[in-house]
Amino acid sequence: MSNINDEDIKFFLNKYNKKKVSVNQAIMKYIKPGDRIFIDSGCAEPIDLTKKLIELGPELPDVEIMHFLSLSDLDYYKTASGIEDLFRHNAFFIGKSLRKYIKEGQADYTPMLLSEIPWLFKLGKMHLDTALIQVSLPDRYGFCSYGINVDIVKPIAEVADFVVAEINPKMPRTLGDSFIHMDDIDAFILSDHDIIEFDYGTPGETETKIAEFVASLIEDESTIQMGIGTIPNAVTMELERKKDLGVHSEVFSDGIVDLVEKGVVTCKKKTIHKDKILCSFVMGTRRLYDFCDDNPMVEFHPCEYTNDPFIISQNKKQVAINAALTVDLTGQVNADSLGHQFYSGIGGQVDFVRGAGRAKDGKPITVIPSTATLPDGKIISRIVPHLQPGSGVVITRGDVHYIVSEWGIAYLYGKSVRERVLEMINIAHPDFREELLEHAKKWKYVYSDQKLPISIDGRIAIYPEKYETSLALKNGKRVKIRPVKPTDEREIQELHYSLDEKDRYYRFFIPVHDFRHKKIQPMVNIDYTTDMILVGEIKEEEESKIIALGAFFKTNKPTLAELAFVTHKDYRGLGITRFLLNYLVKIARELNYKTFGGTILFENKAMLHIIDTSGFNLTLKKIEGGVTEFAFNITK
Repeated sequence: MSNINDEDIKFFLNKYNKKKVSVNQAIMKYIKPGDRIFIDSGCAEPIDLTKKLIELGPELPDVEIMHFLSLSDLDYYKTASGIEDLFRHNAFFIGKSLRKYIKEGQADYTPMLLSEIPWLFKLGKMHLDTALIQVSLPDRYGFCSYGINVDIVKPIAEVADFVVAEINPKMPRTLGDSFIHMDDIDAFILSDHDIIEFDYGTPGETETKIAEFVASLIEDESTIQMGIGTIPNAVTMELERKKDLGVHSEVFSDGIVDLVEKGVVTCKKKTIHKDKILCSFVMGTRRLYDFCDDNPMVEFHPCEYTNDPFIISQNKKQVAINAALTVDLTGQVNADSLGHQFYSGIGGQVDFVRGAGRAKDGKPITVIPSTATLPDGKIISRIVPHLQPGSGVVITRGDVHYIVSEWGIAYLYGKSVRERVLEMINIAHPDFREELLEHAKKWKYVYSDQKLPISIDGRIAIYPEKYETSLALKNGKRVKIRPVKPTDEREIQELHYSLDEKDRYYRFFIPVHDFRHKKIQPMVNIDYTTDMILVGEIKEEEESKIIALGAFFKTNKPTLAELAFVTHKDYRGLGITRFLLNYLVKIARELNYKTFGGTILFENKAMLHIIDTSGFNLTLKKIEGGVTEFAFNITK
C-alpha cells in the first residue's frame, strides 16, 4: 500500500526513531489509572494496541474507554483477567462487542448526533487524555493518513493530550482532510496485521424487495448516502441502470466500487465536491480498501463536515437511506433501541435525514422490514401502533419523509395523522394490518368506519404491484398507471370534484353534489381478485395528483365485468382512456372475465366513440331512453 519503498521506510524510521516504542511502552507510558482514552473506530481499530491494553488492564484500573463503533472480536471483559469493572466503556454507537455489556449495565452509551460528537471534545466538555489510532505509513513529508476511518478520530486526536499510533503498511493512504503529521504523534508502534473487514451479509428476498422500492425513488444524477445495514447496502445492487450518481455519505461499502466500475457512480453532476465521492469512513472488504488507496476520486473528511446538514443540503437530489428498528403509525422512527434496551445508536441518521430534507429535490428514506422474528420463533410487526416504552425517537414525525418496507412506499411528509396511518398500514405485513387499524380507530386517528381491502376469501387484499406501468402522453408528460390504494381517497375525491355538472351527469346519470368518505371508501378498498380500478397519477410541481380513473367491477354474471371511466378535463384527448381500456382488458383476462359491458348516455359522444373504435367486437349495443347499453367480447 501507499507506494512507499524500503528506502522511504528506513528514512522515516531514522528521522522519527525516538518516537518508536514497544507496544508495552505505548500503553504504560501514555495511559495511567483513571484516564479517559479514545480507541480508533470501525474497521480501523488498532488491534495490537487494543490487545495490549486489555492484557495490561489489571495495572490500569478505572480507565474509561471511548468508542464510536467497535467491530473487532476482542472481548475486554473476558480477557482482562475476568475483572468486570476494570474498564468502563462509553460508546457513541453500540457495536456487537459491547451490546451485551451495555445491556448488562457494565458499559455506557452516549446518544449524540455523529456530526456533533467532535465538538464535545473541541469545546472542552469532555477532556481526553490519550487517543489510540491506526494510520498508514508516512509519506516523504511526514504525513500519515488515517486511512479508512477519519470520522471522529481526527478531530478527537487533535485535542487529546497524547496520541499513540499504530502505523500499519496495510492501511490505505486515503486522501482529503485525512492526515496527521508525525510531529503530532507522541509515540508509535509498527504493526503488520490485516485491516478488519466487514460483511454486510447476503440480502434475502425481503431486503431485495425493499432495495427495489428504494431504487425506484432514486433519480438519475442523485447523490446518495447509505447508512450501516444490510438493506442500505443492498440498494447498490439495484442501481445499475441509473446514470451519473454521486456519493456524499458518512460511510460506503463494496457496492459503490461496483457502481464506479460500471460507470453508474461518476459524481459528475454533484452540486458540491464535483467528481468526488465524499465520505467519513468505509466498512467492507480488502477490495474496497484497495479502491480507496491513493484514489483522487475518494475524499475522506471528519464527520463534523460530511455530516453537517448544511453541507449535505447543498447537494441537489441528495438521497439518504437509513434503517429503522420500528416505526409507529404516525411516523416516529426508532433506530437505536429495543424498548429500554439500547441496541445501536443515532449515528449520522438524523444528520442526513435533515440534510436531505433541506436539499433541492432531496429524499430522506427510512427502510424497515415489516416483521421481525423473536428468539422463540414468534413473528412480530415492526410497524407498530406506538413505540415500545423506552424506545428512542431518532427521527421525529416532523422530520420523516419516506418509509419503505417490502410491501411498498409510504410518503408521510406534510401528511395528516389520518393519512399517515393509512400509508403505514398499507406497507405493514398483511397479517398485522387489521390489528393496526383497530388501534387507530380506538385512538380516533381514522374514520370509525375505516375499512381495508378484503379479498373474496376474507383475507387482506394484497396490492398487485405487477400492474404498475406508465404512459407517455401526447403533451410530453408521463402518467403513472397503477391500481388504486386505500391511501388514494382524498385524491379521488378531488378528481370527482373537478368534474363539472355535465361530466357528473355523464358519469352517474344523476346530479351528484358530494363525494364524501362513505361514497369514496368503496372505490379505494377493493378486492383486486375480482375488481380493478386503475388510476393515472401525475406530478405537478412535486405534488402527486390523480387525473384519470378506469375500472371494471364484477357483476352477477361470473364472466361479465362492468366498465367505468373518469378523466380530468385538462387531460382529455391525450389517449389516457383508450390506454386504460386496453390495460383493463389485459387484467380482466387474467381474472377470467370474457365480456366487458356497461351503459353510456347517448349524449356522451366521446365515450361512445371510445367503445365503437375499441377494436373489440360488440355483442350488444342497444339504445333505449337516451341510454346506450353495450357489451363486447374481450377474449380475442
